[in-house]
Amino acid sequence: MPKILITAAGSYGDIAPYTGLGARLRTAGHEVALATHDSYASLVRAAGLEFRRLPADPRTRHAATADTRNPGDTRNPGGTRDTATPDRPSGPGRNRDLMRQAAAFIKELGGGLTAAAREDTGLLLLSATTAPLGHHLAEARGIPFLDLPLVPGAPTGDFAPVVSGGRSLGRWGNRAAGRLSLRIIDRLYADAARELRTRLGLPPATPRTVRRRAEAAGRPVLHGFSEVLVPRPTDWRPGLDVVGNWWPWHAPDAQLPPAVEDFLAAGPPPVFIGFGSMAGGEGERLSTLVAAALRRARLRGILQSGWAGLSAGHTSADADLLTIGEVPHALLFPRMAAVVHHCGAGTAAAGVRAGVPTVPVPVTADQPFWAARLASLGVATAPIPFQELSGDRAVARLSHALTQATAAPARRDHARTAAHRLAAEDGAAKVLKAVTHLTETEHPAN
Repeated sequence: MPKILITAAGSYGDIAPYTGLGARLRTAGHEVALATHDSYASLVRAAGLEFRRLPADPRTRHAATADTRNPGDTRNPGGTRDTATPDRPSGPGRNRDLMRQAAAFIKELGGGLTAAAREDTGLLLLSATTAPLGHHLAEARGIPFLDLPLVPGAPTGDFAPVVSGGRSLGRWGNRAAGRLSLRIIDRLYADAARELRTRLGLPPATPRTVRRRAEAAGRPVLHGFSEVLVPRPTDWRPGLDVVGNWWPWHAPDAQLPPAVEDFLAAGPPPVFIGFGSMAGGEGERLSTLVAAALRRARLRGILQSGWAGLSAGHTSADADLLTIGEVPHALLFPRMAAVVHHCGAGTAAAGVRAGVPTVPVPVTADQPFWAARLASLGVATAPIPFQELSGDRAVARLSHALTQATAAPARRDHARTAAHRLAAEDGAAKVLKAVTHLTETEHPAN
């Protein structure tokens, strides 16, 4: 049986779903390696997968430069971590800088991807960030591949590109914007693709040419999100499928830390607040703001530190606040009264899965898209854009949203209904079926 190599790059939310998927494939008898950044080596190995290193670790870059977002984020290859923050520079010059940062990230990634795909690789499973590079590698070495993005990327009239803010431009406008979005991605990958093809001994071909070849061949693309949140677009070609979420791996016997259990037992269900890999350098301000909003709403809270550095230590040592690090959302979220987060694809889905209301605070990239989806499903309050969590009314606005999320029975009922629908899906099983078909077709002797 050929070895499967999963490749994924970006922040935690871009990597973790593939650990659960890889573990499922391993349980079915496949040998699986996951190529990603050093920061996630322990996560990969804990899931029972072989770790292979990819360069351009965003956590290292974050530590060195706290005011820029990971430029290799699959949801926004050229975006800033906090473009919404009012005192940060923006405009054409800033955007050009971000595009250069993203292109440099991608170029570095290309070399690492080639090294990760050793001679034992019989099948490539590619994330949205690694796919435009992985296609060249597959072509050069004759390796079958499958694209497994976590967000919708193909143009459609049903909605605008996920990085455009979630506002529909009409069917024609949505499709036009979707095509433009693909051209921008092609441009970001152009230099890296040219170098990679030269290194692999391939004839020149632009990212657009390679992408169109895959489209013309009807290559399957399995999207790792749920139709509960995003129904499959009506105008997508055959082969573009929405299969359901792949959930981050955690040990079957995993439990919440004793300090968390003690906090939960000490009072009514709290509210979770976390911004994942967003809002770097904003920890003290956000912690003070969140603590004040929770007090006004008379709610307890659990602050997940994340890259922002949220901490109850930044506040007045409130006994109704607890600071935590990385904890499986699957264990924590069902115990919450509500969840407040940036609406990355994985965190948004985790809130729906838990059956609890959400207060969306989108920062950038695809996050406004997912925030709008949650609100339209009835499981979330109206989104509060991150840039609006500043100024004199920020505490009042967040407090009002917290009250809406926790005191409205209809919203919780909608959340439970959505969770029930999500529980009926098995996205990993559909990938396993596709992998089995590919391996039997491409490696019949095995």
